Amino acid sequence: MSWMSVITAGIITYITRFSMVTFVNGKMLNKKARLVLSYVPSTVFPAIIFPAVFFNDYGSFVEINDPKIFGIIAAIIVGFYSKNIIATIVSGLLVYWFFIF
Repeated sequence: MSWMSVITAGIITYITRFSMVTFVNGKMLNKKARLVLSYVPSTVFPAIIFPAVFFNDYGSFVEINDPKIFGIIAAIIVGFYSKNIIATIVSGLLVYWFFIF
């Protein structure tokens, strides 16, 4: 029963997302709507990343010497100068792994 619920929820989620991509094209939206929607990825991503980096398992802020802080600082610096997503991710992970191992 639980697998059927998971599969049904996945199908419904896929259909709703697929319908927006398929049926809403750029001509249906005016310039203002396209401008507003262009900011969605850059606002959602930090909202997902912030709690993972700055909060611990108990919901309180991590200390300044946490390895995740060093990793995100390195990723921000590399991302700012290189404008390369892969280099940003790899640098952040390498610095994080350096401090935890």
